[in-house]
Amino acid sequence: MNSTTITTATAALTTAGLLASGCTYAALSAQSQIFGKVLIAGGNPNEVALTYDDGPNDIVTERLLDLLARHNVRATFFLIGRYVRQRPQIARAIASAGHLIGNHSMTHPWLAWQSSARIRQELTGCNALLEDTLGIPIRYFRAPHGARRPAVLRIARSLGLTPVQWNIIPGDWQPIDAEEIAARAVRGITRNRQHNRASNIVLHDGGQKALGQPRLPTVEATNILLQKYAPQNSHQTGTKYVTVDSWA
Repeated sequence: MNSTTITTATAALTTAGLLASGCTYAALSAQSQIFGKVLIAGGNPNEVALTYDDGPNDIVTERLLDLLARHNVRATFFLIGRYVRQRPQIARAIASAGHLIGNHSMTHPWLAWQSSARIRQELTGCNALLEDTLGIPIRYFRAPHGARRPAVLRIARSLGLTPVQWNIIPGDWQPIDAEEIAARAVRGITRNRQHNRASNIVLHDGGQKALGQPRLPTVEATNILLQKYAPQNSHQTGTKYVTVDSWA
């Protein structure tokens, strides 16, 4: 193999690597708009959306609802269809409390790597179950793991769903305590305020593996945040809690 051939082959491999890297970024980066527009957050740095994925979940979701009610705060819950089927009463309690509910697929797969037929099945199944259970239209969707490709966004929009991502992710599915979860969220809020943008925090009241996931540290972290950025002290902290539909 001569030097010209080697140079050409190296350039081709480099280009392929860059394309692969770019596609991975577009599919998995929460704030990427390369594959299509997704809703992240608004332009008011005082606004904070508390969003919860992977519920409904026994005990955890109910305690979270009690906590949010005590602070008179509305949040956004992206629910997994198979858990709604098993715990419809918890899903109804979320809706009855006035929180916004979104589609988080039926079984929580990595949608970016699924066929178009599977993507549609996951989204339509979850939407139908949510709407039948709650009797309200579902208009927002968060891809599991945030993973998407153009087909995911196209199918979601064909179903009247607005794709939603985030700009703060404390990693509360990991074995970390409530103080660390809250500290990561606070750092994210501070960073977003420095850049004059609202904060969309993704937390988890459930888990993709099964019902009964241990998410009580998330409830306690939420309590820490609600005390630090107390709604009744909004004149001091400037914080206004919103649901993601206020940014649509």
